[in-house]
Amino acid sequence: MALDLTKTAVIFAALIAVGVGGLAASGVMATGTVLMMVLPSTVVFGLICLALGVQYGEYRAAN
Repeated sequence: MALDLTKTAVIFAALIAVGVGGLAASGVMATGTVLMMVLPSTVVFGLICLALGVQYGEYRAAN
């Protein structure tokens, strides 16, 4: 599957939404805690992993 910016952004947002939505719906933590602490840290971690994955893909494609 060829990924472009739009597909990557949609998949990224869907993964974050499913994870945060499931945690908020489960009642393990207060919704405010999930939205104020878990959501931003999940987005930052996801962006770091995405950047590392893109760089690794570029390295593999070049070599």
